[in-house]
Amino acid sequence: MLKQSSEALWDAYDLAMLDLDGVVYIGPAAVPGAAAALQKALAAGMQLAYVTNNASRPPGVVADHLRDLGVPVEDGHVVTSAQAAARLLADELEPGAKVFVIGGRGLFEALLDEGLVPVQSTDDAPVAVASGYDADLRWRTVTEGAILVKQGLFWVASNMDISVPTARGHGPGNGVLVEAVAGFAGRRPVVAGKPLRPLFEETRRRVGGDRPLVVGDRLDTDIEGANNTGLDSLLVMTGVTGLPELASATPGLRPSYVSADLDGLGSAHGVPAPAGEGFELGGWQARVHDGEVAVEGSGSTDDWWRVVAQTAWQHLDTTGGPAETSALRPPG
Repeated sequence: MLKQSSEALWDAYDLAMLDLDGVVYIGPAAVPGAAAALQKALAAGMQLAYVTNNASRPPGVVADHLRDLGVPVEDGHVVTSAQAAARLLADELEPGAKVFVIGGRGLFEALLDEGLVPVQSTDDAPVAVASGYDADLRWRTVTEGAILVKQGLFWVASNMDISVPTARGHGPGNGVLVEAVAGFAGRRPVVAGKPLRPLFEETRRRVGGDRPLVVGDRLDTDIEGANNTGLDSLLVMTGVTGLPELASATPGLRPSYVSADLDGLGSAHGVPAPAGEGFELGGWQARVHDGEVAVEGSGSTDDWWRVVAQTAWQHLDTTGGPAETSALRPPG
């Protein structure tokens, strides 16, 4: 169930680990109000780290994109799954070891930064394999890398994301290719990205922070990853998670806090209180009637999301089935 914070989250936590797509931007454009909210968080003393599963772009390129959108960021505060993957490889290999890359520039730069040598030919005698998303990846590279994986070389995948955003909609992500290589080789990789621990640990190693808060829009990467790592999390409703997904979230996918957008970093977070057959918070009352969540009252949009989530989760935990939410619309 949801947690309570009597103070603004940017006072309760000293580091926000922010997902990018769906939280800070959507495609090339900033999420409305995101840059202003992040500037306020920085002014309040909160450190900001921008954490992405996308291994295709180096941190400096990502930082340039963010600055173009008015988001305050230093290059070193962007942390990618390619960097986490490179760290895992460096921990296992000798300095200067050659790593075959089923991927592109993001992995190449991350490996070089860790003192490893990225290659894309088996003639170079690589001793490990790294795989990450690259829109221009050649099938010959995939084939050679898959053969090396089948031969038993240490293999690290940057992430297992099934989809990746493109200008024409969501397309197949790195996870699709990893599954193909795994099926051919009969082996599974070590995975660096969300929802597993390495990317979160790499972020704290690079940026610091004693009381981190994971901020994301995806239950199955950001929120599950926070729960896997023992960290608190804030779900913002500006990305891929909608009301049906939130209402049907099982315990391992539930966030500590919910808010409509990044303004939730600057506010206290109340917890819905039991009221009759449901919950109430900030002027809203919710209950499940005939399998549907019903909401009455008025108040803030954030409190509406919280009371609906808490009510739906209790119903799911009690009955084993999700409550219907299709008739609900958040205020505003």
